[in-house]
Amino acid sequence: MSKPTGAQLPPNPYNAHAWITGDPEIGEGTWIGAFTVVDGSGGLRIGKGCDVSCGVQIYTHNTVRRCVSGREYPNVDRAPVTIGDRVFLGANAVVMMGVTIGDSAVVGAGAVVTKDVPARTVVAGVPAREIGTVHLEGDSVRIEYDAQRQTAKGAQL
Repeated sequence: MSKPTGAQLPPNPYNAHAWITGDPEIGEGTWIGAFTVVDGSGGLRIGKGCDVSCGVQIYTHNTVRRCVSGREYPNVDRAPVTIGDRVFLGANAVVMMGVTIGDSAVVGAGAVVTKDVPARTVVAGVPAREIGTVHLEGDSVRIEYDAQRQTAKGAQL
């Protein structure tokens, strides 16, 4: 069986198994795992020293209105995404268009981020909601979980 011909994706310097589109700005020291979708078509900045775990999807566009209108609505909606420095995105998390995630935030595995996440905040769930806080003191890192905001017994990242 022969390989299909046509447009080829440009090489991905982060991971050969990631799909990176558009022209995202990706900071020094950021790691991107396999099987990720990094959509920079609507404007994307990922800060320095981030970890984008395997399976993460970051979207800066959507076609919902175009689709449900039978293409009567002709546009692809776009809004930029900004991810601060030292942000951890857990496996299979989804970041929707227009979202800003602050420095040193943590997004739990499988979370769907639909609104802004403040710096040093831990979010999890669908839709993602605040469940804790990141405390940094020199080389000491402590993640404090708010028991009232956890929905699953013993939920941790």
